[in-house]
Amino acid sequence: MAEFHYSSERNVQTIVSLLKSYGVKRIIASPGATNVTFVVSVQFDPFFEVYSCVDERSAAYMACGMADETGEPVVLSCTGATSSRNYLPALTEAYYRKLPVLAITSSQESARMGHLFPQITDRTTPPSDTVLRSFLLPFVKDDVDSWECVINSNKALQLLTQGPVHINLETRQTMDYFVKELPRVRKIDFSCSQGLFPDINYDKIAVFVGSHRLMTQEEVDAIDSFCEAYNAVVLCDQTSGYHGKYKILSALILGQKNLKEGDSFKRFDLVIHIGEISGDYFSRFRAKEVWRVNEDGEIRDPFRSLSRVFKCSEQEFFSRYSADKPKRKTTLYDGFRAAYERLLQSMPELPFCNAFIAKRISGGLPKKSYVHLGILNSLRSWNLFETPPSVICRSNVGGFGIDGVLSTAIGGSIVKKENLHFCILGDLSFFYDMNSLGNHHIGGNLRVLVINNGRGVEFRTSGHVGDVLHDETDKYIAAAGHFGAKSEFLIKNYAGNLGFDYICAHNKEEFEQVSPVFLSTKSEKPILFEVFTDTVDENEGTRLIRLIDPPSISSQIKSTIVDAVGPDAILKIKRTIRR
Repeated sequence: MAEFHYSSERNVQTIVSLLKSYGVKRIIASPGATNVTFVVSVQFDPFFEVYSCVDERSAAYMACGMADETGEPVVLSCTGATSSRNYLPALTEAYYRKLPVLAITSSQESARMGHLFPQITDRTTPPSDTVLRSFLLPFVKDDVDSWECVINSNKALQLLTQGPVHINLETRQTMDYFVKELPRVRKIDFSCSQGLFPDINYDKIAVFVGSHRLMTQEEVDAIDSFCEAYNAVVLCDQTSGYHGKYKILSALILGQKNLKEGDSFKRFDLVIHIGEISGDYFSRFRAKEVWRVNEDGEIRDPFRSLSRVFKCSEQEFFSRYSADKPKRKTTLYDGFRAAYERLLQSMPELPFCNAFIAKRISGGLPKKSYVHLGILNSLRSWNLFETPPSVICRSNVGGFGIDGVLSTAIGGSIVKKENLHFCILGDLSFFYDMNSLGNHHIGGNLRVLVINNGRGVEFRTSGHVGDVLHDETDKYIAAAGHFGAKSEFLIKNYAGNLGFDYICAHNKEEFEQVSPVFLSTKSEKPILFEVFTDTVDENEGTRLIRLIDPPSISSQIKSTIVDAVGPDAILKIKRTIRR
């Protein structure tokens, strides 16, 4: 008899490996062809206790009995067609009794669904009272598929402690069972307030904050104490809600094009991830481990290094880890702070663009004012420059749309009348939401800055996927030429007729003259400030900021070679060397 081991299908390897990591050993298999890759992979592994049951309905009820008696999870495995439907009565029982039953239904690839292929049924929406959630483990074709399998397998196995869960396992029925060792798959552990918190035994630690409500002073103090106990730094953007001692706007440093992946600024042993979605596209790094701290307890893995989720408040997490710990020198923060200041001082003169405007007025915002930033270009520009500690910044990075930037700022200004509210946005975003400017609740505490470049300039940024057509991008992708094509009078007349004081600037000189009016706390009317920029200057401003640090000598040599022989020739040389 031939020797059989694990299937070569990577999604099968992933779930089998994680079943072992989570200590799930009992499996009830029903006969069929589609689930062969899974069944063979567990049949010859002595870790598993595999049982056979022809009738899937009976198999699922057997699983309920086993789970009830042992308190341990039980896995079901069936093939395609109607077999999975026979699990439903017992899964309903498991749902209402919160029994840990994992139904793994093997399936042909989802793309075949609905195209008259035999033995494939739609399992995307199980009845709501049969399983807590349903997860797909796609057939792995690339790293993204592999990542999805790791995350979904972990989610399913963690949720299993609360009741039945479903996994749809895609297969191409690859008849290759010669993989002798399972890959080491990343297990995402879980901690909660009542559980043990593992020791921190890492040298280089950062706290990364996504968008976050304004932190209380107690929360800030807890983070600061943690940084002092572990020599950590807090990497932020303008939406972080953190105004403590160890804050670094990391985009200016990590956005340098000549900063290599192996650079010390980009590598951490442990990153503590708090907050929600970040609009800071520049702050990308490598971490051996990422711990997410959030009361929702959900697996969120934007860095693809998540190893543990803490379901608790951030204040509890940082306080518990810093309690009774001596203070250390904050050399990591000091290094980041020195790098930030050096880049700021070395920044060349910027053309008249969004980034220039952010640089000029970010530090002069009135105390306790609010700033609402449009996504992408405005947020990216303002993420580079620090605002006064009492200034609160917001951005609609949840849904990440351009459609309600102005309305959101207006809503804030209505309920916080004692504060100034600044809204910084591009022309497409403004015109999308311009009707809100006529709301009669608007008061004199609103300041609107429209960067009018006559298009969605984001899509004309060098290197952006939308700029592949260059000038032709303007027609449809960047939507240039709408709304009067940078009309000198459209916004002026509209805002003026609605009771706004209107000011504008076409260049740096005009901007310097009128910007103090925009920042003034004395105006009784709302102010709209229209700034006219162009694509070339916006593009050049981004380029200059990202190239403050010159490339290393080796990088310059490599760039010279590529320029001389062309990227295609370099690729051919690499392929020849590999052979």
